[in-house]
Amino acid sequence: MIATAAVLVVAPAAHAQQAPAAQPKTAQSAKPQPAKPQAAKPRAAKPQAAKPQTAKPAAPAIGGVQPVLLGQFGDWGAYTASPGGRKVCFALAKPKTSQTNPPNRPRDPIYMFISSRPAEKVKDEVSVVIGYGFKPNTDASLEIGGAQYAMYTQADGAWIKNAAEEPRLVETMRKSNDLTVKGTSARGTGTIDVFSLKGLDQALNRVGQECK
Repeated sequence: MIATAAVLVVAPAAHAQQAPAAQPKTAQSAKPQPAKPQAAKPRAAKPQAAKPQTAKPAAPAIGGVQPVLLGQFGDWGAYTASPGGRKVCFALAKPKTSQTNPPNRPRDPIYMFISSRPAEKVKDEVSVVIGYGFKPNTDASLEIGGAQYAMYTQADGAWIKNAAEEPRLVETMRKSNDLTVKGTSARGTGTIDVFSLKGLDQALNRVGQECK
C-alpha cells in the first residue's frame, strides 16, 4: 500500500486573617476574610486526535509521473497518469494476504494493475509488481475460480502470458471475490499473494470512463 496525561497545578488557598483579640466580637463585625484565591481550574486535557487509519498506499510512479487518484472503490483504486504525454489509466490494489516459503522473507511493496493505454490500443492489461526479482526463466501463475493463467516474468513484474485470455480473465475478476498469484524469487523463495476483488468492477468502470 500517526495519552498524554495533563498536569494540573492548583494554587494553595491563602490563610484567613484572625480578628484582633482586643476588640470584642460583639462590638464589631468580624472583618471579612480575604477571598480565597480560587484554585486554578484544571484545564481539560485536549482530546487526543484519533489515530489515522492506515492509509492505502499511493500508487507507484508511472514513467516518473505520480498518478492521480480518480476514486477508491472497495479494495481497488482507479488512477490516471500521463508519462511522456501519453495517458494511462489503471485500477490498482495491494494483496490482502501475503506468504513466503521460507516464511517472513522481506519484500518490497506488491501491486496488481489492470491498465488501459489508449495510444497503444491496450485495454485491461493484467500485471503484477511482486516485490522481489523473479527467478529467471520461470513463470508465475494467477489462479481464480478454479482456473489458472500462466504469467511470464521479467525482473519484478509479471504479465498474462497469453494476452488473448485477458478479456475472459478480467470478466471473471469483475464477478469474483479474490484471486491468488504464486511465484518464485531469484533466491528460490516461494510466494503466495491473495488479492481481494471487492470494488474492482466499479474501479474498472471509472478507468473506462477516463481512458476511452
